Amino acid sequence: MGGSVRHIWALFKKDLLLEVRQQYTFYGVLLYIASTIFVLYLAMGQPEAAVWKGLFWMIELFICVNAVAKSFLQEGKGRLLYFYSIAGARDFIISKLFFNALLMLLMSMVSLLLFTIFLGDPLAHSLSFLLLSSLGGISLSLVFTFLAAIAARAQQSAALMAILGFPLIIPQLMLLNKASTIAFEDVLQSGLGSMIALVIGLDALIIALAVILFPFLWKD
Repeated sequence: MGGSVRHIWALFKKDLLLEVRQQYTFYGVLLYIASTIFVLYLAMGQPEAAVWKGLFWMIELFICVNAVAKSFLQEGKGRLLYFYSIAGARDFIISKLFFNALLMLLMSMVSLLLFTIFLGDPLAHSLSFLLLSSLGGISLSLVFTFLAAIAARAQQSAALMAILGFPLIIPQLMLLNKASTIAFEDVLQSGLGSMIALVIGLDALIIALAVILFPFLWKD
């Protein structure tokens, strides 16, 4: 157990150092967020709450694709073989899930801040939506990290991610959209806790699937 934790931490630090050294990728995603939201502001001004909410989750989806999909594309075959020899498949996928969840959490906070600056703040319960946007960003990152792992091993990254991602991500987005509706109501309604628990349950299922299935992909 202690060896696995050390391996996961070492792989996480490796991804973090690469992100710090290759800052153009990180700043590229930030530029994508800022420019997209600014274009929405120029086109729509400050939309009503329902449109604001829909645009936010749509932007979250595209941010996740841009930020997370590259996680396995930068790993060459020789590097993966080296990681396999020193760490193992489960440690590797857990470190990727952890790193991408942290990255997407940061991107979600940035996008929410820019949304409220440019597109207004129609939120009746800001803290509730902050929690949901953080949880939603992490959930999307887990799904797309798992899909990126499968697509990278199949060597058909973009096409396979689109094919696999659609049926997996639509129910999750619908759940997040429904849960976030509560944050726009003047009176905080019941049911938010159960929806958050359901999202967390889906996240746990994705993590379990990744830990179980990725070692079989790795062996190929």
